[in-house]
Amino acid sequence: MTMWVFGYGSLLWNPGFEVAEQVIATLPGYARSFCMRSIHHRGSETHPGLVLALDEEPSHACEGVALAVKAGTEAETLAYLRERELISSAYLERELDVDLVDGRRVTALAYVINPDHVQYCGGLPLEEQAQIISTAVGGMGPNTEYLYNTAQHLTEIGLHDPDLEWLSQRVRALTS
Repeated sequence: MTMWVFGYGSLLWNPGFEVAEQVIATLPGYARSFCMRSIHHRGSETHPGLVLALDEEPSHACEGVALAVKAGTEAETLAYLRERELISSAYLERELDVDLVDGRRVTALAYVINPDHVQYCGGLPLEEQAQIISTAVGGMGPNTEYLYNTAQHLTEIGLHDPDLEWLSQRVRALTS
């Protein structure tokens, strides 16, 4: 049985594991948003950045990609993803049904935000998000790089995210 992973943020442009197939997919019941304070990868404890997370929203659906893990690499991929995504307990690992653009429905591993975690910050106004992203830097680099790469990759694969597009323009204006 194929192991699938749902990518909606950095997994879109930096999966970090061998991908056998990539298909545009929709995850119902969740919204992609900058609702997690990053104290490791894109910020620090003294100056947290923001990273995307799947925030449970029953009336929403998140468009992203379903990544099929190369057969035979499932165990190492799962170990890698857990080390990468579960660096703090802010993300919860879930198996959720996603709808592929070609009509298939598959169960995919997804990392969703724990709304009870101290790093959760859902509902921040876009301007406040832009101010935070424009200055934060973490162990994986500037928060701006994370935003720009994600927004650019969504555009390249034909997905439209108005909030990320607005944030990209605003952050560029703040940093120029």
